[in-house]
Amino acid sequence: MAATVSHSFCLDPHYFQHNSHCKPHQSLFTHYSIPKLSLLFPPKSRRSTFSTSSHSSEAAPSSSSPSSSSSSSSSLSSSSSFIEDPHKVGRFLSNEDIDKLTTLENFRYIHEFGSGSLRIRVMRKDEMDITAGLLSESFAESMLLPLGYVSLLGFLVKQYLTERRSVMPHAATLVGFYRGNRTKEEEEIEQEEQEEEEEEEEEELAGTVEVSFNKKGANASPPTPTPPKNSPYICNMTVKKPLRRKGIGWHLLKASEALISLMTSSREVYLHCRMIDTAPFQMYTKANYNIIKTDSIFILLTLQRRKHLMYKKLNVPNSSSEVDILSSDEELPS
Repeated sequence: MAATVSHSFCLDPHYFQHNSHCKPHQSLFTHYSIPKLSLLFPPKSRRSTFSTSSHSSEAAPSSSSPSSSSSSSSSLSSSSSFIEDPHKVGRFLSNEDIDKLTTLENFRYIHEFGSGSLRIRVMRKDEMDITAGLLSESFAESMLLPLGYVSLLGFLVKQYLTERRSVMPHAATLVGFYRGNRTKEEEEIEQEEQEEEEEEEEEELAGTVEVSFNKKGANASPPTPTPPKNSPYICNMTVKKPLRRKGIGWHLLKASEALISLMTSSREVYLHCRMIDTAPFQMYTKANYNIIKTDSIFILLTLQRRKHLMYKKLNVPNSSSEVDILSSDEELPS
C-alpha cells in the first residue's frame, strides 16, 4: 500500500528572497507515492467525532470507549501562540481570523490502535525541522534520489513550510505523533516515575498532511488537473517508513476532513492521486472520493506521472459540534 504525497515548493533560490508565492515557471510540482503503507480500517459501527468545547482535549479517549476509537476536538482559549507568531507581524488579522487561529491551535484528533495511540494536531513552529525532514526523506525515496540530496530538499521544504504556515488560518499543516503501547511492567514504572512532559518526548512524528481551506490558502500553482482554488484541498501526505501498515494514513485523511468541517462552510474537498498508485486510489474511493478529471497523456512529456483529480462532498454535521465518520471493517489490499 502507498500513501500519496504531493509537494508544491519552489526550487528557484530567488524565490525565497523576492517572492511570497510560487510562480508557475519557477515551481516544481511532483506527485509521488511512498510504498508499503497498508491502511487498516476500524470495525463497522465505530464512530469518530470532533467537537468544539471550552476545555483542551489532549488526553486519549476514556477507558470506557472501545479499543479502536477515534476522537478529535477543538477547544477555544483566550490566547493563542499562533496569533503571536512572528510570521504575523505587519499582517492585519480580523476577529474571524483570530477565532480560526485559536481553533487551529486547539484542534486535536486522537485514535487508539491496538498497538499504540495516534495524536494529530496542527504543526507548531518548533516542529518545522522534523516535518521538513520527514517530507524530504519521502521525496528522495520516491524519486530515487541519492541520500546527499536529502539535506538540500530539507532546506527547500522548510522554506515551503514557513511560507505555508504564514498563510494560516487559510491553510494548515497537520502532524501526527505515534506512541506505542507498553508492557504492564513498563506501565507500572511509568506511573510511578514519569510525568506528562516526559511522556510527550516518547512520541515520535508518524506522518503529516497539508490542508488549504479557501483561495487565500491555496497554492499559486497547484498540480494538474487544477482544483478550484476556493475549495478545500488536501495534499502532502506521508507516513514515516517504520510506522507504515498501522492505518496512520487513513486517520490523517479523516483528521483533515474533520478540520475542514470546523474551518469552512465549504464541503467540496479535492485531492490528487497518481494513476499508478492503485492502493491510495482504493483508499480514497473507500473514503468516497470520486474522479472528476484526469491528466492528459501529454503530461508525460513534462516528465510527470498522470494524475486523477478526486472530489468528495463532506456530509453536513447534524449539529455544529459533531459529525459522524463511518468506516468499514474491510482492509485495502496491500
